Formats: sequence, structure tokens, C-alpha cells
Amino acid sequence: MADGQALPPFRPLPQKEPDIEMVRKPDGTIYLTPRQGPGDRPKTIPHCLDERAAEHPDRPWLKQRDPETDAWRMLTYAEGKAQTDALAQSFLDMGAGPASPVMILSGNTIESALVIIAAQKIGAPAAPISVPYSTMSHDFGKLKHCFDTVSPKVIFVQELDTFKPALEALGDHGCTVIAKDGATNEVRAFDTMTQTEPTDAVSKAMSTLNDDTVAKYLFTSGSTGMPKPVPTTQGAMCSMIGGQEGLRDDGRDPDHDPDEIPQVLDWLPWNHISGSNVNFNGALWNGATFWIDGGKPTPQLFAETIRNIREVSPTTFGTAPIALSMLADAMEKDDELLHAFFKNMKSIGYGGATLSDDLYDRLQNLAIKATGKRIPIVTMYGATETQGITVVHWEVERVGLIGLPLPGMTLKLVPVGAKLEVRVKGPSVMDGYHNLPEKNAEAFDEEGYYKLGDAARMVDEDDPNKGIIFDGRVGEDFKLSSGTWVSVGTLRPDLVAACSPLVFDAVLVGQDKDFAAAMFWPAQATFESYVQEAGGDMQKAFIRLTGELKEKVAAYNAKEKGSSRRIKRFLVMTEPPSIDAGEITDKGYVNQRAVSDRRDDLVRSLFTEAPGQGVVET
Repeated sequence: MADGQALPPFRPLPQKEPDIEMVRKPDGTIYLTPRQGPGDRPKTIPHCLDERAAEHPDRPWLKQRDPETDAWRMLTYAEGKAQTDALAQSFLDMGAGPASPVMILSGNTIESALVIIAAQKIGAPAAPISVPYSTMSHDFGKLKHCFDTVSPKVIFVQELDTFKPALEALGDHGCTVIAKDGATNEVRAFDTMTQTEPTDAVSKAMSTLNDDTVAKYLFTSGSTGMPKPVPTTQGAMCSMIGGQEGLRDDGRDPDHDPDEIPQVLDWLPWNHISGSNVNFNGALWNGATFWIDGGKPTPQLFAETIRNIREVSPTTFGTAPIALSMLADAMEKDDELLHAFFKNMKSIGYGGATLSDDLYDRLQNLAIKATGKRIPIVTMYGATETQGITVVHWEVERVGLIGLPLPGMTLKLVPVGAKLEVRVKGPSVMDGYHNLPEKNAEAFDEEGYYKLGDAARMVDEDDPNKGIIFDGRVGEDFKLSSGTWVSVGTLRPDLVAACSPLVFDAVLVGQDKDFAAAMFWPAQATFESYVQEAGGDMQKAFIRLTGELKEKVAAYNAKEKGSSRRIKRFLVMTEPPSIDAGEITDKGYVNQRAVSDRRDDLVRSLFTEAPGQGVVET
């Protein structure tokens, strides 16, 4: 928009305005509690499926492309109920139950969704495991840890061949293995199990489900040590839905159509709360059609997401900021894609990382071009241990907010050094990790609040309704030799955005040093294009990338005044982050400390009097 020109209005967001009660203690601790109460919620997630199947049996529930025909496969709500009942009976026959979970090694598929809910119908916790633990790991250490922790009775895989090495690594596991494709005499065929005739044992098992029933074992991302098992109860998942319903206000949207069927297109993995307990469960509660996206925000797979957007025109779209950046790049060059994306779009959601100001502005400009209005861009914040606990539920003119607590939750901000640590209490927070009493003693404070380890600050210290801002990790920030703190959580996304599209992430270092420095990973797509333009000469392409990166870092520094916001030296890493070494979590987030510890030689080269090989001064 031109300077001084009024911005168009937002598309209405059918949510209630913030109404927060704030209590301050003399020691600086702040308590934030919504005055709104929770709304409607399902009894349990399996009950929710059965209710939706009764309400609209023929409505499409799940859709996914067939890998052989490329056509969309479809499962109705009624078919979903019937097949989960059949699978639930099969699981009972195999000995699964509250103490004998069902483990899922595959990613998001129609079959995985059915297995997860079928297990829950009989009170058997579903344990979806990060796919890289089975397909990208060299030692299968994290997979073995997860297996030993929950001791499953049944294991599901989509394709036997893909997961055969992982199953062999588990040794004599004693489980019944089920496969959609590649079943053998020793491996049960998924399709035959969906023909099992359910008995009244399934309905009896469902009648015993309550808020305390463990629905899933979700594992933390394993960014520090081995993944920790979080018993996720039906009450935790359904309370989060109730919290969101407590904020719903459809009357704020004059175009609201109660008969419209929400269309959700999503790739986020179901072994984490965002993809499973927020997006998948939320779609089920709203009677949506859930399109399983085979794309991902990588150079190789994002074209699939773009293709699906053209066909689906979803009503909501939630993803990681990196995917929104790739999408903005594509829409700026393709008006057909732009209009397909915004045709039915109600709001855009993001999570897992901070959205940059630049990307926010680009998305709004695209929304205005397509619709004449700005689009609400919202986020939910939480953790595996807590579910979603805060949400941006009002139109905001800025990025960086993590919103305000959902109805039913209380947020506690506790002074820790120069920051305020986020702690939370409420019905969606776990009681404790599975069989880890020593970790549980560390996880909660004296008042029973779970300690997330993140930091936040209020937009306006006198008005809690303005929201709170993510302020990095409490233990991630570091001090320069001058005593000045470097806020990694805010500097890193700003720096990466300033260096786009040359890099995909960065690690910041400089503890007790005179200046801050950065270690970059190059963006694969950009580097590959440079190699191609250089006739395959990788060294020439690397020199070009480094030179252009130096210009971008220098331009970024020129806009920053303080030493804690400027980067004096940097280098470009050629080895990708290692999931086995804990450098990157299975969510795709970089563990700053693990990288700097593992690559200590590179860190030291940044701070020698004469810069080390590959170090660039700005």
C-alpha cells in the first residue's frame, strides 16, 4: 500500500475480543486468566467421530491422493465409523488395551487416521512415532527408546518394505504387525481387518472412556536427550477444543454460512499436537473434510502442496512460517494460484516459529490483491505437554504475538533473570511424563504450573488484553562480554528473513564474546540453482552465495543500532543438521545449543583474532 493510504479492513474473524484478568505479585510474577469460560466439547474424540457419522454419514471425512492413480481417495464419516469399529475389534482380539498401546510408524495416511481412532475406541493409547526415527536414523536409537518406553502390542506400517529395516532393528518385539501394503504370512493385512465384525465389546470399551483415559503417547521432539513420553488424555484434547469453542462468536462474521463444510488441507505430522490434536481433531469436531497433503515445505515436495491448493481452495490453512514464505514466493508469480488460495480462505495460521514482519506484509498484500481485504493471520502456542494454551483470536496489526490463554487456562509469567518464563496450569496440561518421576519433579513449580522454558513479554504491561509476545527460550539467549543480552528467539528469525532466499536457518553464537556471529545453512533450492548456473561448479556457486549473503548481512546490520542485534562474522555450513545428534528436531526446528556444541570447531573459528577458513567479516 502507498504511504498514508488507509489499509483495507480485515476479513471478519468470528472470535470474541480479549477479556483477561491480570494479577501481579510483589515479586513480579504475573497471572493471566480469561474471563470467558470454555464452550462445548466432545466427550471423547472417538465419540466425536461417531456423532459426526450420525449427523452427516455421507459427507467426505478424509481425502488423500492414491499413489498409483493420483486420484483423490475418499472416506465418508459413516465409512470412518464402520472401519474404526472393525479395527477396534481386531485390536481387542490382538490383546491391545489401556496397558498395551498401538504404535504407528507411518506418516499421515487415511489408514493411520483410522488406526489412531480405532485404538482410542477401546482405550488403547495410540503412539504415533516420528517417521524419521524409522527412515532417516542410522542406529534407530530413538525408535527403540520409544518402543521400550510404551511397550506396544500392535505396530502399524503403511508399506512394509519402507519400514522393514526399522522393524528388524526392534528385534524380537513380540508385536502383531499390520501393513496396508506388503502383508505376508507374518504381517496382517490392514484391508482384511477392516472387514472384522465388531462385537458389543467395542461399545462396552467406549462406554468406559472418560477424561482420564490416555488417548495417545506423544513424544517430545527429542531436542535434548531422548524423546520424553507424554500421556495425552481424552480430557486434555477435548478441553482444548472446549477452550477454542469458548472464544467462538460466529455473529461477528456477516458472511457466516452454518451449512458450509470446512475444507482443511494439511501436512503437519500427527505425532505432534499441531497436526493431530489441533488441526486433525479440530477438523473432526467441526465436521470438516480433511485433505491429507502429500506435500511438505521442502524444495522437492512443496510443488505438491501448491498443486493441492489449486484443487482444494481450503477454508483454513495452518502451517510453519517457512511454508508460508514458499507459498508467498509462488503466489507472487502466479495469479491463478493466488486466487485459488484466497477463494474460500477464512484465516491463515502459523506456529512453531515467529513470522517475520516482511512475510506478514507480503501475505497481506497478496490477500488485498485477491480479495480487497486483509486476512486474519493467527497463531496458537503450546507444547506436547500442554496442548495449545494460548491463541491469537483477534485481528492484529503485528507479528510476534502468541496470543492470550484459552478459556480454562491460567498463564503464569515468572521473572527469571532478565526474562519472564512461561508457565501454565489447566485441564489440557499433562499430569506428568510416563514413568519419568525425576523429570516430573523438574517440570512443575511449587504451585503445580508446568514450566515451558520459553520466555514471553506483554505488549502493554498495563493492559493484558493487548496480548503477549514470544521472547525466545530462557536458556537459549546469551550475554556478550559487554554484559548485553542477545535474544536468540527474536534475532534469529529477523536475520533469516533478511537473508532470504539464500538461507533456510541460522545458529547464533557469541557467549562471553565481544560480538555475535552466525552460522548459516544455505537454502537448498537457491544453492542448487546457483550450481546449475555455474555449469555444475559447486565452488563457484558457493563463492557467489557467500558474497551475496555478505551483502544481505551488511544491509541488515546497517538498520540495527545495538551490538546485540548485529552480526559481525558469519560462515556457511555445508553439513546438514543431524537428527541423530539432536541438531534438529523431527518437527524441523534447530536446536541452537546442540549445533554449537557439536560444531565447536566452527564456533571457535568465528572468534579467533584472524578469522578461520570460510569465516566472512561484515
